[in-house]
Amino acid sequence: MKIIKIKEDITSEIARSFKNSISLDTEATGLQIPERDKLSLVQICDENGNVYIIQPNKKTYKAPNLVSVLENDKILKIGHFLRFDKSALEFFLKCKMKNIFDTKIASKIVRTYTDAHGLKNLVQEFCNKSLDKRQGSSDWNKDLDDLSDKQLEYAANDVVYLHKIKIELEKMLIRENRMELFKNCINFLNTRIELDQNGFKFDIFEH
Repeated sequence: MKIIKIKEDITSEIARSFKNSISLDTEATGLQIPERDKLSLVQICDENGNVYIIQPNKKTYKAPNLVSVLENDKILKIGHFLRFDKSALEFFLKCKMKNIFDTKIASKIVRTYTDAHGLKNLVQEFCNKSLDKRQGSSDWNKDLDDLSDKQLEYAANDVVYLHKIKIELEKMLIRENRMELFKNCINFLNTRIELDQNGFKFDIFEH
């Protein structure tokens, strides 16, 4: 795994290097976006295992090359719990992320033999690796150059296994004839995020 640190925006050359799919994740100052917290980092892993850890400009959040990738519907964006990451990216970068695959949604639809759907669980099952999640509670808003190697490794591990996990979950969705159900959930995600951003974070379908 190669980690490349980038401030503000990826270059156009890096943007053009992404062909079929990327995996992505974000780090923030907390989970209350947009009411209180801010987007701190964006992690992207390409199909060759290169991980780009991007620290947006905290004043302008202008990143046109990164936005061009997020809005490119020919590039699949793989993430785990994109309800948060997609919302944060769209709110701060002023974009609309297209063509996504959410491994948490897929897991909940097809791994009905367990109630453990965290990234750590999926990495253990499909990649036979044990993730160390102790760096999760970190000050991600400090300068990129001040992040420790352990923090950078933690951030990278959140994306480096997602391509493999997506492949395995997709096989299961097809096998169990639940791909259409998964796609419908992905289509609804835009509405779910809009509800979140308007304060409706509870389950509106409950009695």
